[in-house]
Amino acid sequence: MLWNVDRTLVDVTIVLRDAYAAAFREVTGRPLVRLAPARGRPDSEVIFETLALNGVVAEDDHLPAFTEALARAFADRRDRIAAQGRAMPGAREALAAVARLEGTVQSVLTGTIRSNAVLMLGAFGLTEAGGGSDVPGGMRTTAVLDGDEWVINGTKAFITNSGTAITGVIAVAAITGTRPGPDGPRPEISTILVPSGTPGLTVSRKYSKVGWNASDTRELSFTDCRVPAANLLGERGRGYAQFLQILDEGRIAIAAVAVGLAQGCVDESLAYAKQRRAFGHAIGEYQAIQFKIADMAARAHTARLAYYHAAAKMLAGEPFKKEAAMAKLVASNAAMDNARDATQIFGGYGFMNEYPVGRFYRDAKILEIGEGTSEVQRMLIARELGLPALC
Repeated sequence: MLWNVDRTLVDVTIVLRDAYAAAFREVTGRPLVRLAPARGRPDSEVIFETLALNGVVAEDDHLPAFTEALARAFADRRDRIAAQGRAMPGAREALAAVARLEGTVQSVLTGTIRSNAVLMLGAFGLTEAGGGSDVPGGMRTTAVLDGDEWVINGTKAFITNSGTAITGVIAVAAITGTRPGPDGPRPEISTILVPSGTPGLTVSRKYSKVGWNASDTRELSFTDCRVPAANLLGERGRGYAQFLQILDEGRIAIAAVAVGLAQGCVDESLAYAKQRRAFGHAIGEYQAIQFKIADMAARAHTARLAYYHAAAKMLAGEPFKKEAAMAKLVASNAAMDNARDATQIFGGYGFMNEYPVGRFYRDAKILEIGEGTSEVQRMLIARELGLPALC
């Protein structure tokens, strides 16, 4: 099943990758750098991995132009995407779900979405400064129903895509009341859509981060922020469950990005080891370097299989929480370990910003934190294996 699903995905990702590359070249004037395919490995399977190497498209000066170029590129390839997509398991159901969601968002963002164009980003407003991994216990943002409007107050931290020029909507998780629980009342968490520019919403300046500098990340504040009652997304009180489902899927995507970073470290180190000479020989002739690169390749390969397995289960409609957590844990560890080894192989050059491994080293750590820390992944895996939850 895994490989059947993957072959179908390869057909689709070829088209998507080509559209992405065409838009990238149009905006930046240079080719999209992507990983060289290994022997016998389809070039298209690195579509997610490529994104880890090309964050420049998310910089403020390129993002609006890139979005328009990408819309044109997708329009040129729409028939091919549709033809391939119809062959994918669950494609009709997925397209129907997208259509339903688009209708909901359009009702919230009247006049801001154009048909067949990519004009906006959405933000995922869950995390708060005092919450971290304890989302329900740390949540302080509230939404109170006042007539036909929600009044939102609170602060969100580390919110991606929340302040770009094309950010259109923020899905905000907020406490909307209490419900009975086994140990007493527990917070009722709901998701409410807040369009960008809504009065009472304050978007802070970008965080100064160690890595992922092309990713827009900010703090959000809500002060008597009013939105229509119809902006409730889904059922009241199901907000936390909605976010948990998205996190399960997001962990597969993060695992794919981590594999891209891990594989990039292998490719860069392999090329450098062949041309860098020390003590009269290319350093790739020394067993110490060979063993490092062999371990790096093994980590990337293992992590790739882990996220393929999780993705295949998700696409087949099977439970995949445990597999997603495993993929994210294994892949983020591989990215961090490979980045450290690649930097060591490059020596002093690995510490220079102009070399890609320097960026890999800065970008790798967040992969062990975002979409749930490595400790949370271990906790989820243990629970899925039937071990008791003490906290």
